[in-house]
Amino acid sequence: MTPIFTQPLTARAFALFGDVLDATGIPDKLINQGLCGRFHDRARLDFGAGGRAGLSIFDAQPRALPYRLEMMERHPEGSQAFVPMHEQAFLVIVAEDAGNRPGTPLAFLTNGAQGINFHRNIWHGVLTPLASPGRFAVIDRIGTTPNLEEFWFETPWEVRGQ
Repeated sequence: MTPIFTQPLTARAFALFGDVLDATGIPDKLINQGLCGRFHDRARLDFGAGGRAGLSIFDAQPRALPYRLEMMERHPEGSQAFVPMHEQAFLVIVAEDAGNRPGTPLAFLTNGAQGINFHRNIWHGVLTPLASPGRFAVIDRIGTTPNLEEFWFETPWEVRGQ
């Protein structure tokens, strides 16, 4: 297996693939009588023609590093956001498109207080919490047309920590 090493998740490093959802720095505005900081419009949600936004709750089994990456998927009709309902780091794997298949994967490790939004048609690994609970709010496209493509690697990759 070819190794992939994790890197910290930053907005700059992840920009090609999607949005980092966090509440760092100074809020865009204060609301609720100044008692709530609003970090405004952090994700480019895209649900395509004929779809709508859906909010689901996922409860994923935790995985461990090293992690065997055998398959990646993408959603051609809409974006997909994962917002953790805990403060545990999770693994985020993405790849550029290389002729209708994933290119060389990149692996990111969240800091426990970050969520992510995959842009439409981005190759990514499955939801991969590294600790329990693996509970996430997921915002993605609900529609009647297919919105999932999978690619299985002939030779798996191995994701390792830094």
